[in-house]
Amino acid sequence: MSDPRRAAITRDTLLALDLFRDLSAADRTAIAARCIGAQYHAGENIVLQRDARRDVFFIVSGSVRVSFHSKPGKDVQFRVLSAGECFGELSAIDGAERSADVVALSDVFVATLKPADFLDIVTHYPSVGTKILKQLAAMVRSLSDRVVELSTLGVANRLHAELLRLAQQHGVRDNTAVIKPAPTHAELASRISTQREAVTKEIGALVRRGIVSRGRGALTVADVATLTQMVMNVADA
Repeated sequence: MSDPRRAAITRDTLLALDLFRDLSAADRTAIAARCIGAQYHAGENIVLQRDARRDVFFIVSGSVRVSFHSKPGKDVQFRVLSAGECFGELSAIDGAERSADVVALSDVFVATLKPADFLDIVTHYPSVGTKILKQLAAMVRSLSDRVVELSTLGVANRLHAELLRLAQQHGVRDNTAVIKPAPTHAELASRISTQREAVTKEIGALVRRGIVSRGRGALTVADVATLTQMVMNVADA
């Protein structure tokens, strides 16, 4: 892991995090005093799989990629997390070693909490605890959906579902979503458990239909409604 650059955390810093946004200024000041700020450059490791540290990381700015390295050496990418989200909470809760690598996709600024401080804050501030529970529930639902997709859907359908998820995560406006930075075809292949060549073929088909377009480091879903219908048609079949 890289040695991060330290940075100050203030009560105003925590306004970037939905978990703490509803708290009073005094409460945010108290929590900020327990946080340590750290900055990472794009490409740097923040957390390594099987790491013994249990700190919880709150992303103030930037984005990270979460991935798992299997025993045969295959890199399986789970998800991308952006500003306002957190990671490391599972190890803080159950005391187990890290289950995945986390790498900075861009320059990243995080606020970190020691596991004991995290658990104390979750217990002491009910609104924070409730939001953490909702995040964990959303994670379980997302992973359950992926298991079903991998077990029942073909490559094209899995790619459509993954692109729709990414579109929704990046925000849909006027039936369009801009996914930036654009995932590489190899990254998409890892996320849906297939080969890069298969993703390239299916992306090309979507481009020809005008559903997606590529350019300037972004992947644009130009017709979210049609992509949604394609995913729903398979789910209803």
